[in-house]
Amino acid sequence: MLIYPAIDLLEGQAVRLLRGDYAQKTVYSSDPVQVAQTFSACGAGQIHLVDLEGAKEGSTPNFACIARIKRETGLFCEVGGGIRSLQTIDQYLSAGIDRVILGTAAVTDPDLLTQAVAAFGAKIAVGIDLRDGFAAIRGWTEATSLSAMDFFSRMEQAGVRTIICTDIAKDGAMGGTNRALYSALHERFSMQIIASGGVSTLDDIRALRGIGLYGAIIGKAYYTGAIDLAQAIEVAS
Repeated sequence: MLIYPAIDLLEGQAVRLLRGDYAQKTVYSSDPVQVAQTFSACGAGQIHLVDLEGAKEGSTPNFACIARIKRETGLFCEVGGGIRSLQTIDQYLSAGIDRVILGTAAVTDPDLLTQAVAAFGAKIAVGIDLRDGFAAIRGWTEATSLSAMDFFSRMEQAGVRTIICTDIAKDGAMGGTNRALYSALHERFSMQIIASGGVSTLDDIRALRGIGLYGAIIGKAYYTGAIDLAQAIEVAS
């Protein structure tokens, strides 16, 4: 299982939100590039980047910072947040980003998803953010009636290979991850599933590896020191 340490970007800073609430923000670093370099020094081979402003606004205000992280670390970079057009996808991929994550657009614009997968294949991933079992969009600010299972079925039919699945209730709460959810999804679907939200102990990582997941994202647990990244990478592998 791969570990994806995360940097959530807001106004050029590395931050974390509690359960997706933009009003409950903690700033961890004013130098996200340095944070990414620390990830690399700990043995990480990949990184998960989110433009939080982009997720809410549908724009790319942190593009320059993201491109610099890729350029200066050489890590495998996947990026989400505000990616709602083929032009934006191409902008990121042309800057060397390895995988682009469609979130809101995967729910609201199925034609874009189809075109993106046809054009860019495995470089397109999809992110689903779940609140009480249903997809939430636009930076977690809008609820939908689309269930997790229905969403995964749609994505599988669309040819999506990788899904990042976040349980909003677990995200940033340091209360453990939703093992039952990921186990059920892994049993039913053949896509590469990356768990996100609440991965806060080495036991969480062992459990997700035991389920057979493709990857897990570590965010707040790294920044607070609850998880040692080098140890997490060792346990996951």
